[in-house]
Amino acid sequence: MLNRLVKTNEDYTLTIARLVLGMLFFIHGDQLMLGWFGGYGLSGSMKFFTQGLGIPAPFAFLAICAQFFGGLMLIVGFLGRVAALTIICTMAVAVAKVHWQFGIFMNWFGTQKGEGFEYHLLAITIGVVIALRGSGALSLDRLLARLRGSVPVEMDRLGTGAHAVTSRSL
Repeated sequence: MLNRLVKTNEDYTLTIARLVLGMLFFIHGDQLMLGWFGGYGLSGSMKFFTQGLGIPAPFAFLAICAQFFGGLMLIVGFLGRVAALTIICTMAVAVAKVHWQFGIFMNWFGTQKGEGFEYHLLAITIGVVIALRGSGALSLDRLLARLRGSVPVEMDRLGTGAHAVTSRSL
């Protein structure tokens, strides 16, 4: 089971997607968890989620943890598929509970009563790519997969899931 979770290839495109999504969610998550960057911290965020949005406390806490720890896990590339899935779920709930009613567009000019879901859709899409393909190069997942011997040499050379055609195989 662990092999399937950490298996990934030497794809630097996945690395870029993972790092960008991870950094954005870690920064947002630490607003919610620690109150950094002008956030309300855990108690203020819990109050907003439970009283303002009507989300039960255990799910509110999980959403905050998904953004904080999920972002951190994506940055280092540890269990990237799991981290991406937690962010996908969190963003899907955010769209359904809050942002759907305001349409797709963000409130760039202050003319809407709230923010649309275009950012959430991008985060979900990047998360799906990572959930399906893994953490990519420069990740703890990649290191674990190599240590466990679950990455064929061909994946190292090609950076894809395809097996290399060598002169010996022809």
